[in-house]
Formats: sequence, structure tokens, C-alpha cells
Amino acid sequence: MRRTALLVSATLLTGLLPFAVAGPASGADDPAPVPVDNFEGEIPFANPPAEGIFTWGSDTDDPPTLELAARDDAPQGEKVLSGTYDISGYGGFTHDFAFDKPAHDWSASKGIRFWWDGRNNGKKVNFELKDGGANGEASELWTTSFTDDWTGWKQLEIPFTDFTYRTDYQPVGGIDQILGLTEMWGYALTLPVGGADQFAMDGVELYGKADQALRANVVTDAAVHPVKEGRSAAVKITVATTGSAPIEEPVTVAYETAGGTGESGKDYTPVEGELTFPAGTASGTSRTVTVATLRDKAGENAETVPLKLTVTGAKAPAENPQVVIDAHGLPYLDAKLPVKKRVADLLSRMSLAEKAGQMTQAERGALTTPGDIASYDLGSLLSGGGSTPTPNTPEAWAKMIDGFQLRAQATRFQIPLIYGVDAVHGHNNLVGATIMPHNIGIGATRDPQVAYEAGKVTAAEVRATGIPWDFAPCLCVTRDERWGRTYESFGEDPALVESMETVIQGLQGAPSGKDLKRNDKVLATAKHFVADGGTEYGSSTTGTYTIDQGITKVTRQELEAVHLAPYQDAVDRGVGTVMPSYSSLDILGDSEGPVKMHADAAMINGVLKDRMGFDGFVISDWQAIDQIPGDYASDVRTSVNAGLDMIMVPYAYKDFHKTLSDEVTAGRISGKRIDDAVSRILTQKFKLGLFEKPYADTSGASAIGSAKHRAVAREAAAESQVLLKNAGGVLPLKKSQKVYVAGSNADDIGNQAGGWTITWQGSSGKITDGTTILEGMRKAGSAVTYSKDASAPTDGHDVGVVVVGETPYAEGIGDVGNGNDLAFSAADRAAVDKVCGAMKCAVLIVSGRPQLVGDQLGDIDALVASWLPGTEGDGVADVLYGKRAFTGQLPLTWPKSEAQLPINVGDASYDPQFPYGWGLTTLTSVPGGGTSALKALAVAAAVAEKAGSETAGRAIVTKARLLVQQKMGQTITAASAKPFADADHLLLTGRYGQAVAKLTAAYRAV
Repeated sequence: MRRTALLVSATLLTGLLPFAVAGPASGADDPAPVPVDNFEGEIPFANPPAEGIFTWGSDTDDPPTLELAARDDAPQGEKVLSGTYDISGYGGFTHDFAFDKPAHDWSASKGIRFWWDGRNNGKKVNFELKDGGANGEASELWTTSFTDDWTGWKQLEIPFTDFTYRTDYQPVGGIDQILGLTEMWGYALTLPVGGADQFAMDGVELYGKADQALRANVVTDAAVHPVKEGRSAAVKITVATTGSAPIEEPVTVAYETAGGTGESGKDYTPVEGELTFPAGTASGTSRTVTVATLRDKAGENAETVPLKLTVTGAKAPAENPQVVIDAHGLPYLDAKLPVKKRVADLLSRMSLAEKAGQMTQAERGALTTPGDIASYDLGSLLSGGGSTPTPNTPEAWAKMIDGFQLRAQATRFQIPLIYGVDAVHGHNNLVGATIMPHNIGIGATRDPQVAYEAGKVTAAEVRATGIPWDFAPCLCVTRDERWGRTYESFGEDPALVESMETVIQGLQGAPSGKDLKRNDKVLATAKHFVADGGTEYGSSTTGTYTIDQGITKVTRQELEAVHLAPYQDAVDRGVGTVMPSYSSLDILGDSEGPVKMHADAAMINGVLKDRMGFDGFVISDWQAIDQIPGDYASDVRTSVNAGLDMIMVPYAYKDFHKTLSDEVTAGRISGKRIDDAVSRILTQKFKLGLFEKPYADTSGASAIGSAKHRAVAREAAAESQVLLKNAGGVLPLKKSQKVYVAGSNADDIGNQAGGWTITWQGSSGKITDGTTILEGMRKAGSAVTYSKDASAPTDGHDVGVVVVGETPYAEGIGDVGNGNDLAFSAADRAAVDKVCGAMKCAVLIVSGRPQLVGDQLGDIDALVASWLPGTEGDGVADVLYGKRAFTGQLPLTWPKSEAQLPINVGDASYDPQFPYGWGLTTLTSVPGGGTSALKALAVAAAVAEKAGSETAGRAIVTKARLLVQQKMGQTITAASAKPFADADHLLLTGRYGQAVAKLTAAYRAV
């Protein structure tokens, strides 16, 4: 699912106030300007918590490049800050002040100004201030923008009074919603999207004298105040000033209850009056207006009582607050009734507009205003990859989502939102969360209990931040390692994928859904239906993608056996939602050609819902209906009629809501289809207990990133390590050895976590909390020398460990041929050559898919597929140093060359570097006895199979596999590899006797 996050929505940007153009505006008695940045080198390029200028973006390509460049035309000094950019999602740069020093006080100045070298490109640039809070990354954001519509240098001035509060990108309520200016942490610029360009700026400084008379404003504590019938609501009204100085002139706030759906005198006691804040009142002073509601005996839907505010002497709030008398006494609110009856009652009361709202999902950063949640009766919001609150903490997530849920309380039936995230390997958007190995590593464990425990920890951490819905797991069966989503799959064998579906119970609990109300469970999503892992190389038409979102060409038999099989298991396990794939399905022989999965009624309605009996709801992927041929109205009706129940329209929620309603009114989508979709959505909301508890239960937040949770991730990381080669018993390492460590991925938490970590594409570096592989080795071993590029002297070391592999990517961005390949980088290759040429060595490959080792394999003594182990590098160190045995097995075939691709277990021609299921072990005595031992194991396997004993069957086949692997060694041939790989598939399908027979054939073929 593509999840490019928004830093600020385009609709918000267009509504912001423009900068004033500076002239000689300063008065004669104004103080001298206060420099912030002269860009002469006084402020370094550095990341928080140190003071410095740093870049950021939605993926690795979006951060701009910056330099301090000498220019003859520099307005101030000799240098300017200049840079280039080409941004697809969002990107820009920030100057943060040092976190370990006091914040700056700007309250004596009128505003901020700087020089900008105009390009006359007509594009908007967003400028933000960071006010209050603990530091620059935990502050309120105040914003405005300017349009670059001139050529050459111009000085721009912005009075502080022009900045507006960023409600879209931080915890609702922020800190105090007051631009106090006494605790400033810096500023940031968001550069334009869509097209390469360059910029230059100079001389950022504070100017002028604070203008007290223009700075007063009135704010309220919340826009919505729900209250039970018969009780009173208290609305807090606060006067504030930009700069925190006392107000110089009186401020009056006249208030009255007027309008709304509540009836004056029947539903509430009307109030009217005036509050006065005299001159000299301190900024932040509050008064309270109380609205009493009246009780009657009738059941009613929610009723609104707006409190109209008329402000004199200050800026009024952006919107009037409203009291909402909670819905009460209606059957759908009765938690004792069966869910089916509650759904039927609520559905019978809803209008078409309200039903259309339930089928609409928007990206939270795309909301034009939070009030749109009620205005469009939105059923769901999501956070795309990297779409996070500021600061990115559990508390901020909970506050943000609670604020959105509060808005939903202003709707007629107070239907709560269902908020979703892509927590695909832990709560991976959240800094400090426990990051599990990606699915490919979980598949390598061959341990369903590990998958279950990983899901369990993920669910607990996600739900503790107020999120009840996870867009996971991916049940794709990856068939071509060139696919950028390979690591999202458990493996290439549908039997392996099915065996790992215990993750669904870890996420959701019991198949019946009875556990979904718990504060440590979330609704799961089986994705991407169906056959996304089978897309043909070169078939994608999405941008520069080569395989992702392309076409899967299969026979109906292959479709059933390989790609559909995992979904029946997911349905049987009670998975709550299913997400279709971006890709197209071309069933060979049916003469229909490729059909976009989001438009495939035969598969969604016919197979998933009717044949498989799926009773949850189908959620589209990110903007995916836009890829269906035809105009927008056609996209909407085609997808909904095909069986989609909720549509992820991150930016186009208004258009979708209207179009869906229009299509129903015109009869092109039936009312029955709408009722079916909304019933499915409401059913899951009731099961989750959202009607009773819409707000975050943060009682489990202390466990996020806890030692207990990290221990689960550590065990998963250890079990995921696959030992491919171990000549001379180089592994496990001994604590007495002097170890030389090198390679690009030895000490990089971002690289070992991979894509979908903090941001959509992930990134290198210390992006979250955790232990790198190097740090784990230092804790586990003794003498460790580290040299990333292997430039340090190698003399005096007993063994080398070179950790190489990939840098993060996600989805089609990571497709081979889209700027990626399966080879080591030149730096990694050089490090392997140097270290392995100087001493015995072990090479660890940290990657989301196999890497081509080629002619270097002969020089490598031990080779380990580490996959993407997540934040717990200690788990990798555990097996390297023998605290745990290597037990992992290849979840997909390791090819010799790219020319072999695609290559999979079961292929008629099969000659890999290492076969599917391969995995050496340590600390375990390998059975001997040759063919006689295999005969005995075959008899035992047949007994176990007849008895249906999975534990015994697995143990018997594992003994046979280890015996055969020892003989195969590094002389793996096509004759031995094929039956060896087939044996692992047979094991996973419970055919233990046939598995041993295949292993015996592999043994004889050596």
C-alpha cells in the first residue's frame, strides 16, 4: 500500500496568508535586527538534538541538497544557503536550536524576515515557526506561505501575527495554541512539490518592535463538547497574545446558544452573556461558559448546540465551539444486544450521505479542516507511512486520534472513526516502538509461534496509541525476487505463508472476533487480494516501477493453488478486513485479459465474499481506484459494485463522497450494495467496542518498546537468521576471539529495519531506538574492532564479520531495474574482498531479498542471510556467538544469477545457489547413518503422518534434512536441490513420509 505522508495538505497551503513584501518598513525607533541565520557557517549542518540545519522528506529522494555557497550578489555577507530539490511527496529543511540549551525569546520583535532569490515559478513555499514545548521536534507549529512570483533577490517580512496554528500535524490542542514567542525552537521551510528546481536564501533575522495592539486572539479549549443528556458542558474561553504580553486594550466576548439541531428550552437551557477581559489581563487567562442540557425520557440521536462567539478587540476563534448532547436510548447504543441487531437498527436510521461517509477513508493530513470529519460523516482516517503527529510519541498519537474521534461525536449518530495504519512489522510509524523482522524473516523462522507473538506485540503497541486497525498482514506469495515488496511476504510457497497466518490471531485474538474489544488487539487486514506476488517482470505501468502493480498471468489452477490458498485460511481465522491489490489479474484461457483487482467483481464478490464466506469489509488501497480505466464516476461505481466496501481516497474524500452519493441517486449503484458495505463496516466497529470506548486506552502504553516486547523481537530476529554456509565451523564465534567487523550494515539501525520504518520508504541511520548488529556483538563478545569500509588495519584479528546488503526501500521504488539490482554495492564488495582475503570471515547479508554472491562465495567461509531483523540486533549476535543455535531456513530460493529469475520451489528446471528450505544449524549434532538412517526416518515419518502428529512429523523431517544438508555441503546441484526444496513444501503440507522420500532422493543425487 503506498503511503506517502503529508507534511501539510495542498488545500491548507492555498489558504495560508502570504508574506508581506518588505521595504524600508522599520521605524526610526525600532530596535536593531536580531540575526538568526547569516549562513556564513555560524550554524552547522547537523541533526537534533544539536543545533543545526537539517533536511527531511517523505522518502530518500525528497530531502533537498543544501550548501553554503559563496555568491557575489549575496544580500548579506559572502555566502547564502542554496540548494536543489525534486520532491514527489514532501521535503524541506529546518533550523532547530540546541535541545540542551534554553529556547530563544523572540517576543520583543514584530516578526521575522529573510532574503529569497526568486525563481518566478509561481509555486508556494511554506514557512513555519516552532513555538513552546520541550524542544524543536516537540513544539507547536505555526505556519504561513509565500508564492515565488518574482525574479532575483527580495527581502520578505512576516509579522508574527500572520502565522496560523497548525492543527493538521500535531496533537489536537497542541501545547496551548498560543504563539507565545518566549520559547522559540527554530523555523522550517517546506519546498514545492512537482518538478526539479533550486533555491537560495540569506539573512534570516528578527525585525521591528512588537506591536502589542495587533496580537490579541481568543481561543477555546475544544471545538466539540460532548455531554450526556441532563448534564452541563463547560466551554473554556481564553484570551491570548502573540508574544505572551498582557493585552493592552479590553477584549469582550459576547456569547449565545443559537442554531444547531438541539431545541432551546427542550433540550438545553439557553445562555447568553458577555465576558470582558480588561486591559492588562495576562495572556492565557480563561473564563468558562456553562451550558446546561435538559433530560427527557425519549431516545434520541445526538443534538448540537452551537455557542456563537462575537469577539471585540481580538481575533475570534477559527470556529465556534459546539455542545453536543449525546445520542441516547436507541437500540444501536445497547451493548447488550447482538451486533447484528445493533447494525440493523443503526443502518435503518442513516441517510445516504451518512452511509457514503462511512465508506470514505481520508488521510489525516489531507483534511482541509478537522470539522470535515463531521461535515462529511467520515467513517475512517489513516496515517500513511511517515504521517505522524508532532512529536512522534505514543502520547501524541493518542491525543491526535482522540481529537479526531471527538469530531466524530458531533455527527448525528456519533459513529466513531476507525483509524488505520500500516504496522507491518511492529508499530513501525512510531519512534521507539518495537520493530520486528519483516515478514520474509518471520517466514525464515518456520515458527508459527514466532509469527503469533510478533502479531501480539504489534497489536498491543498499536492499540495503546488509540489505533484499532492494522493494514497487515501481507499474504502475498512472492514469486520473483526482483519485486520491491519481496520482504513483505512470508515466502514463495503458499504452504509457508499459510503456516505463518497465526499472526492474525496475534493481532485479532479469537477467530470469532470476541477479543477485538480488548485494549491489546486490533483489526487485521489480509492483503493484497489476490496474486500481487505473481506480477510479471516488466508488466508494471506505474511510473518507473518494473514489476510492482503489474500484471499476474496465471492459469486458474495456479491461481487457486498458489495465490488464493492463503486467503481461505485468513477467512477461516476471522480476519476482519481484506485489501485488494493494485495489480491486474490475467487468468490464462478465459479470454478476458488483465483485470484490475479493484475492479474484479468475480474475484471480490464471487470468490472472496461468496465462495470463501468472507464477512468482514473490503478496503481499497491508496488511491487505487484511480487506476481503473474510465472517468472518476466510473472508477467509483466499478469498484463499489465489484465489492469494495470502504475506499481509501486520501486526498479526494470530498469528491468521492459526492460522486458515490450521485451514483446511488442515479441508480448506477444499488441501495442494497451500499447497505451491505456499511453493514460490514459497522459490524467491525461494534466488534471493536468503539461505540462504547471511542477514545484511546493508553494503559498499555508503558509496554511500547519495553524489554518484554523487545525480547520477543530479539527471539524472532535470532530464529530468522539463515546459515547458508559454514566452512570450517567459523560460526559460532568465540568470546576469546578478536573480531574485525566491517560493512555498510553493521552499525545502521535504519538499514537493518528496512522500509516501512518511521517513514514509508524507511531511511538509513539512527531513525529509532534499538540495537545495531555491531552493538549486539559488542555486548555478546569481547574484543571487537569496527571499520565500516575495512580501512582499518586487519592484522591481529582471529576472524572477520562483514555485514553488507541493501538500504531501505518500499514497494515499486525498490523494484529491480528501478535504480536497484541484486548485487552488492562496490563498497560492500570491496569490504568483503579485503576482510575475507585477510582472515577467516563470516558475511551477513542484511536485505529484503536474496543478493547475488557470485564469485565471492568461494572466498567466504560463513554466509548468513540476516534478512531485515528489525531493531533488535542482539538477536543476530545471539546466534553469531552461540547463545542460540542457527535454525532458520530459506523462505525463498536463493538464485545464482538474475538470469534465473523467477525461480521457485516446484519449478521443472531448478538449479539455485541455495534451495528453498536450506538452512544449516549450529550447536546441534547432525544425525549420521546415511541411507539406513533415512529409511528408519521414513518409517517414523509415515507413522507420524498417519497419526496426524505435527510435532513428531516436523522433528523427523528436520533430522532427515540436517543429515542430507551435511552431505550436500557446498556441492549443491540441480539434481539434489529440486527434491530438497520439494521436501520442505511437503513438510509444510503435512506429508511427512513423502518429504523424507524427497530428501532421500536428494541424498542419493549428491
